[in-house]
Amino acid sequence: MKILALETSGMSGEVALLEDDRVLVSEMLNEQQRTAQSLAPGIASALAKADWRPQDIGLVAVTIGPGSFTGLRVGVTTAKTFGYAVGCEVLGVDTLEVIAQQTPVQAQTLWAVLDAQRAQVFAARFEPAAGMWRMTAPAEIIDNDNFLAHSAGARVTGSGLKRLVSQFAPACVVSPELWSPRAATVGQIAWRAYQTGRRDDLWTLSPRYLRASAAEEKAAQSE
Repeated sequence: MKILALETSGMSGEVALLEDDRVLVSEMLNEQQRTAQSLAPGIASALAKADWRPQDIGLVAVTIGPGSFTGLRVGVTTAKTFGYAVGCEVLGVDTLEVIAQQTPVQAQTLWAVLDAQRAQVFAARFEPAAGMWRMTAPAEIIDNDNFLAHSAGARVTGSGLKRLVSQFAPACVVSPELWSPRAATVGQIAWRAYQTGRRDDLWTLSPRYLRASAAEEKAAQSE
C-alpha cells in the first residue's frame, strides 16, 4: 500500500511517502513558512520525487496531537481533504506514540513528553512489549514537578525535556536526535494499525489538543 504521512504537530513539519512500512521519501517542510503555506507544496514535491499520482495513495496518516493547535488543525484538515479527494483511507496517530516508537526498546519504563507551556508537559507512559513500546498511560497534561516525580528512574524522551533535562541522570535521557516526531514513523505506525483492521472515520477524525485554546479559555472566563 502507498502511504502519505504528515507530521505537523510542532513548529516545523514533515511529509513522508511509504510503500507499506518502507520509507521512500522523507521531506522537511520549509521552516520559513507557516505549515498552512508549506504543507501542500511539500506533498506535491514528495509525490513528484516518488513519481506517484495523488490517486495512487491508499492511506493518509497524520499526527492528531498533542501539539501545536494550528499545526495539528492544518495537518488533520489536509489529511481529510486529501483522503476525500482521492478516495483513500485516513488514520490519526498520537504524537507521543510517534516519539516513543523512535526510541530503542529496553526493559525500562519510557515517558514521552512535549512542552505544554505554563510549567507543564504533555506526557504519556510506555512499557516494552513484544519488541515495541505499548502505551500504558495515555497523554495528559502534568505539572513539571509532578512529571519529575512520576518519571523518576525511567527513561525519558521528547522535546518537552528541553527545560527539564538537567533534572535527569544522563543515562535516562534518550538522544535528542530522537525527540522530534518524524513523518516516516507516523506512516509506519499507521501501517501497523491498518493491518490490524483499524480505520478512522474521515468525517469525525479531529485533533486531540488536551486543553482549550487561549481564546476559548478567555471566552469561558468572560461568561
